[in-house]
This record gives sequence, C-alpha cells and structure tokens, in this order.
Amino acid sequence: MSTPENTQEAMLGNEPAVEQAAAPATDNVDTIPSIEEQFKALELKAAEHYDAWLRAKAEGENIRRRAQEDISKAHKFAVEKFAGELLAVKDSLEAALAVPEQTVDSFKSGVELTLKQLVAAFEKNALNEVNPAGEKFDPHKHQAIGMVDSDQEANTVVTVLQKGYMIADRVLRPALVMVAKGK
Repeated sequence: MSTPENTQEAMLGNEPAVEQAAAPATDNVDTIPSIEEQFKALELKAAEHYDAWLRAKAEGENIRRRAQEDISKAHKFAVEKFAGELLAVKDSLEAALAVPEQTVDSFKSGVELTLKQLVAAFEKNALNEVNPAGEKFDPHKHQAIGMVDSDQEANTVVTVLQKGYMIADRVLRPALVMVAKGK
C-alpha cells in the first residue's frame, strides 16, 4: 500500500527509505572485506613470510656448512703444492743412495743438485731464508742466543748460528744469532 510519503518519493524518483538504507549496506559489503576475510588474508601473508624466512634460514645454514667444508679442505690440502715440489727432492735423495759405488765428488755434486731443487721448491712456495749477518737485530725475526764483544755497532747481528725462515711475511722460524755488545 502506498502512503502519501511513498507516493511522493515515487513521484520524485526516489526509492523507499528502506531500500535506500539497504542499498548502501550491500555496496559496503562488496567493497570492504569482512574482518574474517581480512584475517584470512593476513594469515596467508604471514604464512608466506614465514615460509620465505624458513627458506632463507636454510640457505644461510647451507652456506655456512659449505664454507666450513671449504675451510676444512683448505686446511687438509694446504701443503699439497709444496709437498708436490718436495717429491722431486726426495726422488733425488733416493737416486743418490741407490748408486752402488759413489765417489766423494759424485756424492757432493748430487747433494748440491738436490739442495738446488729444495731451494727452488722453497722459492716457488714463498718460503724465504733469513740470514741477517751484519743487519740490526730485529726481535721479530731473530732470536739472540748471546752477546759478544765486537767492533760492529751495538745490537748488530755478528754471527748467524742457524738461518731463519719466513713464509710470505710471517716468521716460520727465527734466525738464531749472536749480537754485538755496546762499546
């Protein structure tokens, strides 16, 4: 039934008030998701982030494990190149001992050749000899065994009792030396 108000609204082109109130509510439902839908979307997003985090964590652990394996292999096989160089020296020594009749001269020349091979192996692997005769005493590279009277300046290496060796810039063995006393 039409009431005068409904009739006026119909003439003006307006719909009844009940229908107007219902229409905007349906539009809002279509445009704004419900709390439950928002919560589900956030749960999915959180699950995605958690999955990505787990994958990144696993990748980090794999990288750490591979790095530890590489370090372990580097420690285990660090001397491989140097050991290969020393094999030629060992072969020469064995060949010298295998000769049934040796003269002093042949033995000496064989030892000199073997020493040259050893020095070449040292040079290829940055193992350098420290022979500080006449140099200033350096406690980082030399080990003083004693002090002697000398015409040289104080704290100068007078005698080298045992040569030292360095690998690159690191002391492997300090040179054992005698140092000049002050005058």
